[in-house]
Amino acid sequence: MVIEQSLSAWALTPGSAGHEVQCVGVVEALGLAPTIKRVSPGAPFSWMAPWGPAAPDPAIAQPWPDLVVASGRQAIPYARSIRRASCGRTFVVALQHPAVPARSFDLVWVNEHDGLAGSNVLRTLTSPHPLTAAKLAAGAAALEARLGPLPRPWIGAVLGGTSGAYRFEAADGAALGRALAALAGAVGGSVVVTPSRRTGADARAALAAELAAVPSWTWDGESGENPYFGILGAADLFVVTCDSVNMLGEAAFTGRPVFAWPLEGGTQKFRDFHAGLAAAGVMRFLDAAAVAAQVATRSLAKWDYRPLNATAVIAERIRAELARRGRPIGGGGAPA
Repeated sequence: MVIEQSLSAWALTPGSAGHEVQCVGVVEALGLAPTIKRVSPGAPFSWMAPWGPAAPDPAIAQPWPDLVVASGRQAIPYARSIRRASCGRTFVVALQHPAVPARSFDLVWVNEHDGLAGSNVLRTLTSPHPLTAAKLAAGAAALEARLGPLPRPWIGAVLGGTSGAYRFEAADGAALGRALAALAGAVGGSVVVTPSRRTGADARAALAAELAAVPSWTWDGESGENPYFGILGAADLFVVTCDSVNMLGEAAFTGRPVFAWPLEGGTQKFRDFHAGLAAAGVMRFLDAAAVAAQVATRSLAKWDYRPLNATAVIAERIRAELARRGRPIGGGGAPA
């Protein structure tokens, strides 16, 4: 990737990984090198966020950058204050619903299922991310070297966990393990699993017990680098628990088949998101009929769709807006 040095950019977040990777991904897609700014205001400022003023922070000071991409409740007051202090010179982007009026920013990005609208609001089905084709290729090569002769095809299982909207317990892990084992057994392939921090120990153990009869590998969350990019780069088909907008959206970046594993719970926003992925030809639910069909034909399901890349869409909107204001970014186009 060519890094453009003509404009300065901050990725401004409370430091949480989910917010930071989205901001960094957008800035890097513009060919800019982000300066990471993490804010952690104390009370009472933290209580008043995102509506209240920004707490004094020596790291948030002039010279103001050309671009700020901010995300997270605690970061929003700082993004608003930078826009005011720079007299509008800094182009300020808020990722995710900021819970304050969109007019406080130059651009706001939200998922389509959030429902926010406005002339400066950009909506996409999936979320921004740090993925590129080059990163996935490098991850795939590293994972293939790590796992050696694990038989192909690979079924990539990406696990979420219990959240405010869903439950993922031992019984769910066991059921998912049985489905994955049936698919791998039917095609003589393997299951490669990456859990998340939300995946409970009981669910992981139950899933592992069901996978014992087929070739499989599960990252233990500690040994070596996180294989997430490698699984996205190397797997032939994905099974992703339905509880994560980000994980399903990132699998949709690959252009390869994505099955969602249903869990108990959900909200209307999740249902709308799943329906959008299905309408785009990306996702199907892995129900008993889908498993049985693949076992009967002894082949993994295959379908084509246009890969989704919200990061590139957001970056190009920012690029166009900056060019319109007389501050073009050289190079053109986000990385693949």
